[in-house]
Amino acid sequence: MLKTSEPVRRSFQGAMSRRTLLRGVGVSLALPLLDAMVPLARAQTAPVPRRMFAICNNLGLLPAEFFPTDAGPGYTPSPYLKLLEAHRKDFTVLSGVSHPNVDGGHPSDISFLTAAPHPASSSFRNTISLDQYVAERIGIQTRFPSLTLAVNTGARSLSWTGNGVAIPPEQSAASVFRQMFIQGNAKEVEAKIAELDTGRSILDAVSEQVRDLELSVNASDRARLDQYFTSVRDLENRLKESAGWELKPKPVVKEPEPQDPTNPAQYMAKVAAMYSLVRLAFETDSTRAVTLMLDSVSTPVVEISGATISDGYHNLSHHGKSEAKLSQLRLIDTWHMRLLADLFKGLKGVQEGGETLLDRSMILYGSNLGDANAHATTNMPTLFAGGGFKHVGHLAFDRNQNYPLPNLFVSMLQRMGIETAKFASSTGTMSGLEMTKA
Repeated sequence: MLKTSEPVRRSFQGAMSRRTLLRGVGVSLALPLLDAMVPLARAQTAPVPRRMFAICNNLGLLPAEFFPTDAGPGYTPSPYLKLLEAHRKDFTVLSGVSHPNVDGGHPSDISFLTAAPHPASSSFRNTISLDQYVAERIGIQTRFPSLTLAVNTGARSLSWTGNGVAIPPEQSAASVFRQMFIQGNAKEVEAKIAELDTGRSILDAVSEQVRDLELSVNASDRARLDQYFTSVRDLENRLKESAGWELKPKPVVKEPEPQDPTNPAQYMAKVAAMYSLVRLAFETDSTRAVTLMLDSVSTPVVEISGATISDGYHNLSHHGKSEAKLSQLRLIDTWHMRLLADLFKGLKGVQEGGETLLDRSMILYGSNLGDANAHATTNMPTLFAGGGFKHVGHLAFDRNQNYPLPNLFVSMLQRMGIETAKFASSTGTMSGLEMTKA
């Protein structure tokens, strides 16, 4: 039987530390965030962490089925939003928003969280994504600075570094689960730390060699070397932080390890597994920034129980107003909304510091395409839930002269406690969407 150590017993008299452990003979068990920990946290920095989860379905949703016809909190729910009616007060649906100068049809998905213009151009170079902007500033506070996830993709990613390099996404929910929650034995932990130490020594050796080049290169190359050293120093810091986390016990969860569907056609099962994984990651405060690329373009015929889907997802999205294709696409979109409702329900079922996990987590669901049938990148279907905002139902902007979606990104950053007035092509914070006081 586990017994608390003496320091832990004393901590129950006041506020418990966020890192309180239950200690037994040879066993340490990390606790999740408890209400008893909140007073101490409030006396230090933020009372309870805030988080963000960004989801991009790169084939979008049927606009007529998603967008309401009227605006404001009393909007009449569209067919798709009726499936989210139980959570109506927890989200805002946005119309008439897009990323300025992000065009090119399908290639625009890689700009979903960066808003970098002209992604289909041969000279395109991406910029930092919203999640990595967050990870660079607060990522050291959690075991994983960020999680980059995907369903049915190759290398397509929503997460990009400041140097415009894509972060390869994880596609196995089971693999990420093991990384987050399965504790290695002492020898495995030592091996991992040794691996990290080796990485540091290699970086030191490389940096010394490259510095010797500075005397014999021109100003342009020196600038490139300076950028390189900045990246090296950043990686060194991440390695040091990783070594510290290897020594800390991983959180314990009741849920079993998820089973990864092996067939790409089991698309919805894969999405559901990723949503459950993200809920666990937030519940255990394993990370505070997650992205999920739903690569519908690369998805074959989708298997849906009790329904007949006869064509590939991508082909269905180019429906040409064929009712046979539209009816199948509605079935797929409907399942997306049902899974999103399940995600909201799961997050609302977890209490954290007197609020629900949804109250503390910003969920951005949308697409780079406003109309996949026309490859249009304007009027992007966007739904923003939770996260400590006063949700206003349907926030409608001009569908011809779109409002910049990066303004929402600025509001999200500020809500996470990151002081900034600008991100990508933003012009300010999100108009019509206010934060709650807490």
